[in-house]
Amino acid sequence: MNGEITMHQRDRTVDGLALGSSRRTASRFPWAMHASFLTALSAFRRRTLLLIVALHLSVCVLAVCAEPSIAGFEAANKLYGQGKFADAAAAYEKLIQSGEVSAALYFNLGNAFFKAGQFGRAIAAYDQAGHLAPRDPDLRANLQFARNQIQGPTLAPSAWQHWLATLSLNEWTLLAAFLVWLLFLVLAVRQWRPAWKRPLRFTVLSLAVAAGLSCACLAASLGQTRLLRTAIVVTRDVGVRHGPLDESPTAFTVHDGAELRVLDQKDEWLQVSADPRRIGWLRRQEVVVQ
Repeated sequence: MNGEITMHQRDRTVDGLALGSSRRTASRFPWAMHASFLTALSAFRRRTLLLIVALHLSVCVLAVCAEPSIAGFEAANKLYGQGKFADAAAAYEKLIQSGEVSAALYFNLGNAFFKAGQFGRAIAAYDQAGHLAPRDPDLRANLQFARNQIQGPTLAPSAWQHWLATLSLNEWTLLAAFLVWLLFLVLAVRQWRPAWKRPLRFTVLSLAVAAGLSCACLAASLGQTRLLRTAIVVTRDVGVRHGPLDESPTAFTVHDGAELRVLDQKDEWLQVSADPRRIGWLRRQEVVVQ
């Protein structure tokens, strides 16, 4: 990336519902039309008009509700463009706290933190964006670039973890469910058509292997996402201590942006590890736990 951090801009186009009037053709009715039919026709027209008005109001309400988030995102982008990176990060965080969640929002938050010199919070934001857009090339490049700036002990993601990250947890779930159901469907077809059992033997074997591998990857991704916790250091220098006490001697020192595996928790202290040889305790307020 030549040391450059890229920034996403949100598309300002808002999809809406276009309401139009349908063309009506005149009908020739008998002069002796019953009055009740005319009343029913009038009531139908009133209901149709009310429905059109209700749809129009709904579209207006949706547009008004969407406008603050768009305006807030653009305001944060403007702060970023002016070089007010800390203010931009605060604006992006305010949008997230209000319920706005998107890969672009977390991506720009990570960029703002990185430009502000807060590498740990930048990596945490990029990591959140990665759960939503795991194959975004700019996101992956920026995350790796930020990790390259970290000095001292830190976790190094394995090739297996990189491969798992090519799909999100939801995508692994959908893939595993699809392959399992497809396997059941083929097995049902074999029972329904006994003559097809031999021709479908290789298909069944292939689907069984693929379904098993996808379920194993789903379990691993679930473990990575929900069971294993990672602490990302967000202060400049942190002494990791031998025990959960301020008086305990320092085992090793980590720096802003270091990623550590969380092993245990005791009150406001976390037991963390950078590798099997480096295990210690630090305060919960010194890290962001993912």
